[in-house]
Amino acid sequence: MPEVDAAKIRALNDHARRSFTGCRVVITQGVQAMSDVPSILDLVRWFDAFTPDNDPYGEHDFGSFSYAGETVFWKWDYYDVDLTMHSPDPSDATVTTRVLTIMLADEY
Repeated sequence: MPEVDAAKIRALNDHARRSFTGCRVVITQGVQAMSDVPSILDLVRWFDAFTPDNDPYGEHDFGSFSYAGETVFWKWDYYDVDLTMHSPDPSDATVTTRVLTIMLADEY
């Protein structure tokens, strides 16, 4: 198993999250039912409240915020390019499909 390169993973995660390119984005039914999905997507894109408590590995792979009285979570999962199992190396974009899931906390 390759050694984890948190800086590369963080850079790939941040780029994909800010641009919604190089990844798949999944929005749950709860988020989709909210009145202003574009604003929620913008809050995910520009999230920067990372701390050692919510980002202990420095990969920028999870975030949460409040919107319209709801707690919204977003998180990364890393799959191989066929989406059949975990990625063998999340720091290598050539062998990884990033999936960003945006959900309400109560859907987790």
